[in-house]
Amino acid sequence: MLSQILYALPFLAQGFAVTLWVSLLVVVLSLIAGVLLGVGLIYGPAPLRWAVRIFSDTIRGIPILVLMFFVYYGLPAIGLHLPSFWAAVSALTLFKTAQVIEYLRGAVGSIPKGQSEAAMAIGLTFRQRLTYVIFPQAFRRFLPPWINGVTDAVKGSALVSLLGITDLMQAINQVIGRTYEAMPLYILGALLYFAVNYALSLASRRLERRFSFIRE
Repeated sequence: MLSQILYALPFLAQGFAVTLWVSLLVVVLSLIAGVLLGVGLIYGPAPLRWAVRIFSDTIRGIPILVLMFFVYYGLPAIGLHLPSFWAAVSALTLFKTAQVIEYLRGAVGSIPKGQSEAAMAIGLTFRQRLTYVIFPQAFRRFLPPWINGVTDAVKGSALVSLLGITDLMQAINQVIGRTYEAMPLYILGALLYFAVNYALSLASRRLERRFSFIRE
């Protein structure tokens, strides 16, 4: 078994690097898009709020796998062809963006309106109210669900193997096809996913303690 694991390590390392790269792209892109759209949902004009609301509710109601197949197989029907890697990243980013929008909406919505009214009373502009009053408080409430969403993104990245992308999961299956030994490799893959998500969970708890309202 040890020899099989040693044989598989170079292939799994390459696949693991792809998994981390996909996860990083999805997390960063969805955070940027989700925050911008979330601000539009909360403070934008009515047409923008309705558009973001429809986008968020629709995307969150579609299974990730269906969304991924739609982007990869459906968009070419209208002339938009994406490589499998970017099709997978785009689908995962769309799904995570919809979630980030809701994280931000909930975090900002939990801030008492009196905070914003007090900021207006002392003459702060809209941008200053967001920068110095609303967002610093909302960040503490936004952080825990967002980091939980990051771990979901890492786990969801395993679906990209269904589009032929050689991530960790696909690398495991390829090695199994050569060695015909499945269990040790699946266990090793599970440990790698666990290591990443456990590290994220530890970081989440430390950040929650760092930014908590009440310190023990």
